[in-house]
Amino acid sequence: MAKKSKSQFECSGCGRVTAKWVGKCSGCGEWNTVEEKVVRAESARQAPGIIDRVSRAAEGFGSERADERGGASGAGVTGPGVVGRLGTSRHTPPLAPSLIGREDRTAAVELRAISSDGVAHMATGIDELDRVLGGGFVAGSSVLLAGDPGIGKSTLLLQAAAAIAESGKTVLYATGEEALEQIRIRASRLGVSGDGVFMVGTGDALTIVDRIAELQPSVTIVDSIQTATHPDLDSPAGTVSQIRECAAFLGEVARASHTALVLSGHVTKDGNIAGPRVLEHQVDAVLQMSGDKVGMLRMLHGVKNRFGPTDEIGVFEMREEGLAGISDPSHVFIQQRAKAVSGSCVALIVEGTRSLAVEVQALATPSSLASPRRVANGVEMSRVHLITAVLAKHMRLPVSNHDLVISVTGGLDIKEPAADLAIALAIASSMMDRPVDDSIAVAGEIGLSGELRSIPRADRRVAEAGRLGFDSCMIPDAAGDASKPRGVKVVRPTNIAEAVRFALQTAEDAGSSGSGSGSSRGVSSSM
Repeated sequence: MAKKSKSQFECSGCGRVTAKWVGKCSGCGEWNTVEEKVVRAESARQAPGIIDRVSRAAEGFGSERADERGGASGAGVTGPGVVGRLGTSRHTPPLAPSLIGREDRTAAVELRAISSDGVAHMATGIDELDRVLGGGFVAGSSVLLAGDPGIGKSTLLLQAAAAIAESGKTVLYATGEEALEQIRIRASRLGVSGDGVFMVGTGDALTIVDRIAELQPSVTIVDSIQTATHPDLDSPAGTVSQIRECAAFLGEVARASHTALVLSGHVTKDGNIAGPRVLEHQVDAVLQMSGDKVGMLRMLHGVKNRFGPTDEIGVFEMREEGLAGISDPSHVFIQQRAKAVSGSCVALIVEGTRSLAVEVQALATPSSLASPRRVANGVEMSRVHLITAVLAKHMRLPVSNHDLVISVTGGLDIKEPAADLAIALAIASSMMDRPVDDSIAVAGEIGLSGELRSIPRADRRVAEAGRLGFDSCMIPDAAGDASKPRGVKVVRPTNIAEAVRFALQTAEDAGSSGSGSGSSRGVSSSM
C-alpha cells in the first residue's frame, strides 16, 4: 500500500522545519520566509532517491584509481555527455570499472587497524593555495571555497584545475553559472591550455555523478553549489534544501569515488556563506576569499580544515594573467607607509605558520555629535571599544568626544588580540598629533587595567621585524624570552602608558635617552 504524502513548512532563510505555517520564523526571526513543502513518506532523512543513487553510482567506482596507478583493463574512451573540453588531451580517461562496490562503513573496526595511507595531499602547484590547504587537496575530501561574486573564485579554481592536470591527472569542472565558451575565453586570457580538464555545463547533481563515474577524475570542481540541483527535490536551485542535499549527495559520492570535491559558494552581504549553516559542517575544509574588488590584493583564509591548519592565510595579487601568489606579503602591506605621520603604527601578527607586518592607521577628529562615530575596517569593533576605554581611563585621552576611524591597510582582517598595542598607539598618535617612531614595530594584547599581556610566538614576530629592517620591536614584558636578531632592540613595556611614552618620543629624544622610557625594563641591548 502506497504511503500518503504529507506537508511540512520550511524556512527559506535558515531551513527550520515546522509542522504548521507561521508568519515569522522562530529560527532566524525573518517574516514571510516559511514555505509549504510536500514530502513523500519515504523520505525520512534525505530526499527520495538520494541514498539509492549514491549506492548505485558507487558500483561504478573502483577502489583503485586507474589513471593514477597504471591504468585499468579496457580501452580508454571519451564518454558521451561530456559537454565540452578545454584544449586537446594528452590522454583519454579509462572506462570506469563496474561491479566494484564501496567499502562497508557500518562495520566496527578497531582504531589501530584503520590505515591512513590514502590520506595524502595532492599539490595543486599554486603555493599560496597549498599553504592554506595544508599541502593540497585530499582524495575523497570535500572543500568549500566561499567569497563574494567576482572576487576571483572561478579564476583560482580554473588555475588550480589546469595546474593539477599538467601533472597528468584528470580534472572534472562542472559549472552551472557560466557558458563553456565564457570559461574558454577566460582560460585563453590566463594562458591555460586546458589539457586534461573536462568541462560539463550543468548543475544537475546526477549528471555530475555520471561524469565522475565515467572519467574517474582526481579532482571534481562544482561552480557553484548555489546552482546545483537534484531532480528528486521540487525546490529551485539556491534554496536551503537544494544546497544542503546536493552538498551531502556529492560529498558522499566523492568519498566513494576517492575524488577530491571542490565546491565554490557565494557569501551574503554580511560576509556569511550563503545557504544553510550546516553546509560548513558537511565539508572537510572551508576556505574564504576576501579582498577589495577595486584593489589588487586577495586574501584566502582557512576557516576550517580537517587535514591541515585552520588559521593559515594565503595572499594573492589579481593580475591580467590571473591570480599570482605573493611570497612576501609583509613587504606589500607596509611598502606604501608614509614616514613621520601621526596615526600610523606597524603591527606584528601571526597567521598560521606565517608572521606578518601590517600597517594600522587611525584618524581622530573632534566630534560635534552626542555619540561620536566609530568606524573600523579590518579589526573587530569590540576590540576598538575596549582599547578606547583603556586609553580614556589610564591615559586620560578625550576619546569620548572624538570621531575615530581605524583601518588596516591591504584589506587584511586582523582577529588576534596581539594587534591591540598597534591600534592603541595609532589612536594615541593621532589624538596627540605625534608620529610613532618609524623604526619600531609592535605586538601586544591590552588588558582592562592597562597592562600588556603575554602573546604567543614572540620569537617569530621579533624575527620578522628584524627581517624587514626595523631597529626596534616592542613586545610585552610578560611575553617571556625572545630571540633578538642582530641590530634589533627589544622594548618590553609593562603597561600601555610606558608603551605610549616610548613609541611617541621624537627622534632626538630616542637617540639621547636610549631606554629612557620610564621603565627599567624598556630596552634590551643590541645584539
